[in-house]
Order: sequence, then structure tokens, then C-alpha cells
Amino acid sequence: MRQSASTAAQGPSPLHGRALVTGGTSGIGLSFARALASRGCDLVLVARDEARLAKTAEQLRWRYGVDVETIVADLAERDAVEAVAGRLTDPVSPVEILVNNAGKGVHVPLLAEDTSEHEHALDLMVRAPLVLGAAAGRAMRARGHGVIINVASVAGLIPMGGYSAIKSWVRTYSESLSLELKGTGVRVTALLPGWVRTEFHERAGIRASSIPDALWLEADRVVEDCLADVEKGRVRSVPSKRFATLAFLAEHAPRPLVRRATAVIKGSRR
Repeated sequence: MRQSASTAAQGPSPLHGRALVTGGTSGIGLSFARALASRGCDLVLVARDEARLAKTAEQLRWRYGVDVETIVADLAERDAVEAVAGRLTDPVSPVEILVNNAGKGVHVPLLAEDTSEHEHALDLMVRAPLVLGAAAGRAMRARGHGVIINVASVAGLIPMGGYSAIKSWVRTYSESLSLELKGTGVRVTALLPGWVRTEFHERAGIRASSIPDALWLEADRVVEDCLADVEKGRVRSVPSKRFATLAFLAEHAPRPLVRRATAVIKGSRR
């Protein structure tokens, strides 16, 4: 049933229902799973590591008393994405919240002769959110309510290589999807975190010591700020005042200045 006019007039409602989280066993994804479970949301966790997935699901069931399904899937593979899309459109056990979080760092030059790393990243962080967002959006639109959260990055506002280009796409895609779903009762929010203390940077081969301590955020804080923005109906969430300020400057400062500042940052990380 579609959201009534009186309900819509009251503004966005609190988060509820079943949530599907990709990359839900570590980092920001795990923080989303915990935060949503603490709100009473049942979960569907998607990840590649079957053993870690089972362990995480058991811990969440025990701690929060919620139902936790698991789907073992490598979202860089088309068949796996289609399987998860099928779960999102299941009318018997509907998913009310989708968190497109699965991702990886890309620390390969754009001029590399072997582009397979970039292609893999595009499959994982562009094709998968596109397919899953479309599946979830259609199902949620038909019901008249739902939430889609896409994890982008403040890196998508500056020219930092392949990863930045991908996260720029995620941000623009999220805003475009929110326009297509406007008035349907389905909310879309792009999360633009800065540097977050997770396993992500180690896996990407990025020296954490090159980043000032003052710029690091905790994953739980990032997620709580994001969910608060979702409940306020915001299309974009940039956790913390410091990164909100940096994001504003990255978008509104003259592009030559942004490029020069980015070159300094890249130089400091070599």
C-alpha cells in the first residue's frame, strides 16, 4: 500500500523492518548491521567469507535478538548480484532497507597497463549498486515505503584516481535515484564518509600514518550520523563538521585549487 497523504505530511518515519547490508561483516557495513539490529531490524547480511559471515550473524542474533539471514556472494560477479537482487524483490519476506556498502580500495594508477583491478572495482561498486538499487527501488516503490543507503565517499569530490571516480558516480547515482523515487515514499541517501578506522585502508595498501589523527572517524559514529540524516529525509549525509566543511570546500572551491590541493595530498601518501 502506498504511503497516505497524511503520513507523508508527517515527514520521514523511523527506520524499521528488515535490512539487507552488503559487506556486512566488517567496517562500516558491520556498524550498519549493529545499529539497525539495535533498532529491532531483522537483517540479511551479504559477504564473501562464509565462515566470517556465519560468525557475525550468530553474534548479532545473540546480542540483539533479531533474525539474521546470510547470503554468501561476491558482488563483483554478475550471477551473485542477480541472486541478491532476487532476495530484494521477494514479496514474502520483504526488505525495507538496503545498504549498498560492499567496496574495496583502488590503489592502481589509471595508466596501468593491466586494468583488471579497475574493472573489478567497477563491477563491485558501480554495477552491483546499480542492479541492487534498481531491484530494491522497484519493490519498495510498489509497497510505498523503503530506504536505500549507498556508501559513497568525500573522495568522490576530489580527483584521486579510480576510486574517486567510482564514488563520484555513486553520489550522483544516489541523487538521481532519489529524484526518480520522489513522492513514492522511498528514501535514498548517499553516505559520504571521510577517513574511517576500519580494515579498508590496510587492504587498499594505504599508509594510515600519512593521515592526521584529527581526520579519522569511528565507524559507529559515521553510521549513527548517517541514520539520523536518513530519518530526517536527507539525500546526502556527510558525518562530522570537519568533513562537512571539507566537502563544501571540495565542491565550491575553484577546481584548479582543488586539483592542486589533491596533488599535495597524493604526494604525502607516497
